[in-house]
Amino acid sequence: MTKRTMFSRLATVFGLVAFLTNTAWADEVSVEMFTVNNLWLMIAAGLVFIMHLGFATLESGLTRAKNTTNILFKNTFIVCIGLITYAFVGFNLMYPGDFNGYIGFAGFGLTPGADGNTAGYADGGYTYWTDFLFQGMFAATCATIVSGAVAERVKLSAFMIFTLVFVSLVYPIAGAWKWGGGFLDGMGFYDFAGSTLVHSVGGWGALAGVLLLGPRLGKYTKDGRINAIPGSSMPMATIGVFLLWLGWFGFNGGSVLNADAGAVSLTLVTTSLAAAAGGLSAMFVSWGVSKKPDLSMALNGILAGLVGITAGADQMAMGSAMLIGLIAGVIVVYSVMFFDKVKIDDPVGAISVHLVCGIWGTLAVGIFGEMASVQQLGIQALGVAVYAAFAFGAAFALFGVLKATMGIRVTAEEEQEGLDIGEHGMQAYPDFQQTSFGVGPGLGMPGGAHSMKSGVMAGALRTETGSA
Repeated sequence: MTKRTMFSRLATVFGLVAFLTNTAWADEVSVEMFTVNNLWLMIAAGLVFIMHLGFATLESGLTRAKNTTNILFKNTFIVCIGLITYAFVGFNLMYPGDFNGYIGFAGFGLTPGADGNTAGYADGGYTYWTDFLFQGMFAATCATIVSGAVAERVKLSAFMIFTLVFVSLVYPIAGAWKWGGGFLDGMGFYDFAGSTLVHSVGGWGALAGVLLLGPRLGKYTKDGRINAIPGSSMPMATIGVFLLWLGWFGFNGGSVLNADAGAVSLTLVTTSLAAAAGGLSAMFVSWGVSKKPDLSMALNGILAGLVGITAGADQMAMGSAMLIGLIAGVIVVYSVMFFDKVKIDDPVGAISVHLVCGIWGTLAVGIFGEMASVQQLGIQALGVAVYAAFAFGAAFALFGVLKATMGIRVTAEEEQEGLDIGEHGMQAYPDFQQTSFGVGPGLGMPGGAHSMKSGVMAGALRTETGSA
């Protein structure tokens, strides 16, 4: 054996060892990232789950005490029915695989396949079960948005049927058009975490329900006055908003769909900056209009900023994120005023926050995003229009059928007494209830304790034992 041959063979051996070592290291890194990705998505799913507690406390805080049990019951039902229906039919409607771009179905139940628990699923990002868990947490959010808007007068049984259909069919079909690889995705429509797919779809459903239900008794008078109807607990409403803000870290941060530190951290920063800017702008704009600082509008401003940034949270610069949130905060104040002016009664401001600011956030991608252009803005607007037609049309038809058959509104007596007694035969606060007497004129901001015109309610809160 010559020296050249010996060195050649040694080089081959060392090369083979180096290759095997690098391959083993790469496999180890791959396994670690697979584990980290799964862990982050499951944590994010937990954060999104906390949002349902936020919605429950926010809605119960911005509505009257006599309806608290009803609010909490609806939110409990929504989470339970949302997960069950999403497992049974929704997940496979939303992610049908290879389909025609409009509607597809991969079969009933959860079917992970041979690679569902391995790195072979989702390009090695996470398991089938993690995917379902994270997406399932989103599914019930649409119906939760509707719950707040129709609060204090909707019939429980009708709302439960609406939720069942909306969560199991309407939301997944709409989601498939973008997130499932449908026709809007093919056109270039962009909605990172759901300004339209989740929030506006729910907002359109809320608008349909409110239009068919009509306003609460005493909200609007024949002479054109708008009566403020204060909520029962501003501390509960505040807790709810901060729980939602916390949950949004999972809502947007988890939508990166991996644990890429750069992408996740950017998304969390833009999310927080938009929320803070929205809270400040709504705070000071409403203060200027009403001459008093309105906590309920500051809280809705935070939510407006969160909804607004959700469509493009992964691609906005710091300044753009703050500007999107700031504009959303201004929009939500004037949107609430507009809907009250046209006598569309939304007790918690859900339509303004989720529908109107969801539209703004979706359009903002075409203005401030990485793909910003007139063409992209047009595509975003087309997506908004498509979802408006589908979600509003489906919700209006569903509520319409329910109204014509079983009715969707409780009786006047039940509404005056409170849905806790009329629908559930129990009170949330049996030894202490708050009731408003003699509310004065004004714009009546949802949950606010004063009118927008005078800044002070003409009436006052009285405390009664065991009464609503």
